[in-house]
Amino acid sequence: MVRQIRKAAVLGSGVMGSGIAAHLANIGIPTLLLDIVPRELSEDEKKKGLTINDKQVRNRFSQSAITKLLKQKPAPLTSKKHLALIEAGNFEDDLQRLSEVDWVIEVVVENLAVKKDVFTKVDQFRKPGSIISSNTSGISIEAMAEGRSEDFQKNFLGTHFFNPPRYLKLLEVIPTKATDPNVLTFMKQFGEDVLGKGVVEAKDTPNFIANRIGTYGLLVTVREMLKGGYSVGEVDSITGPLIGRAKSATFRTLDVVGLDTFAHVAKNVYDQVDGEEKDVFTLPDFVTKMLDNGWYGSKSGQGFFLKKGKEILELDPETLEYVARKKLKAPSVEMAKQAKGLGNKMKALVYSEDRAGQLLWDILTPALLYSAELTGEIADDIVSIDQAMKWGFGWSTGPFETWDSIGLEKSVSRLEQEGKKVPQWVTEMLANGFTSFYKEEDGVVSYYNNGEYKPLQENPKVINLKQIKNKKVSLRKIVVQV
Repeated sequence: MVRQIRKAAVLGSGVMGSGIAAHLANIGIPTLLLDIVPRELSEDEKKKGLTINDKQVRNRFSQSAITKLLKQKPAPLTSKKHLALIEAGNFEDDLQRLSEVDWVIEVVVENLAVKKDVFTKVDQFRKPGSIISSNTSGISIEAMAEGRSEDFQKNFLGTHFFNPPRYLKLLEVIPTKATDPNVLTFMKQFGEDVLGKGVVEAKDTPNFIANRIGTYGLLVTVREMLKGGYSVGEVDSITGPLIGRAKSATFRTLDVVGLDTFAHVAKNVYDQVDGEEKDVFTLPDFVTKMLDNGWYGSKSGQGFFLKKGKEILELDPETLEYVARKKLKAPSVEMAKQAKGLGNKMKALVYSEDRAGQLLWDILTPALLYSAELTGEIADDIVSIDQAMKWGFGWSTGPFETWDSIGLEKSVSRLEQEGKKVPQWVTEMLANGFTSFYKEEDGVVSYYNNGEYKPLQENPKVINLKQIKNKKVSLRKIVVQV
């Protein structure tokens, strides 16, 4: 069976759903965008003399979402003309039109009962062989498929986009036990070749890969900030480009994502884990108060930062008042700025004994240990975890690449001296003479996996400027020698 996706349907017209519809329209795929029917008329609709039965009213949510695409920044559409490829509809009048599409993407509220209800209806109207997927950020894919028809289950999987879909590269694809392997292969290839994504296959665990590790790292950062008496601005000043992360660093990232969204993602893990991990995913009191106040970040006008005139103020977690933004000044920060290469910058920072070095050691190493603990549980190998964090969170290096950059042997020795628990497979790896997660010999990069180094299969579709540059250098040496 030769599969093609000529038309799609997106169920749910929120920011994420409309963003996915826009991304599909950008690549020329006609898309139905469906949402619920409003329960009552808006004031504007009343003035126009419309009734609850008018199509304009019934499609209000999806049509409004389509219109908003033209005003959003960054722009979700590559061209205004692509808007014509998105058609508004609703769940009551247009579900039968799912028989027209090759891919149905569910993007409704993050509630298992609601999603299962939607899929029950989808199963009635979809055409046999069409692909169905959920864009959930962490609800069990297996649980969603329970009770559905055999054809539905074998064509069902998770496809987790990151927001905004046009710009963030990561697409986590999550199969169930019943997913047809051919469907999985097709969606991974379609994600790369047509959607232009970096595709990572994840396992059906809470928050999958990137959000699991990313949320943990963010919460550890908040914890260490409070413990060490650092300010919001001080943390952001050293957790951005200085360590190979996005300019939005930690708290500016949370403001952009939305504190309400972040809290939901954190709770999703909190509800499904125990012990020390559950403690980490418990929101600090001051964050709960921010949520109560509606201080969600950019969407509400204030969060960890507040713009007042031309000045940007930072939140004081103790008083919940906004104060002048600070930057963390320390000798290691200046040394890192002078160092060449991210690895040397990281070493200058994490092994120093000043306030910046101690903070970075205390927030980086728990995330590295956590990533190692979850290897095999959330993904099959370290490469998938590294790629997910780079493509989904904009990190220059993934957890295991970062660990290599600060020196695996040296860091593990210090961690053990501090009484930290290092996953057994990492200590066994070192004991057997494997001193790094990645190695490069004769231009071939390999990664550690189950007691051996395996060649890293580079995707031929990916343009690797570093490799191209290295090959040119090697070729130049050969020419000179001749």
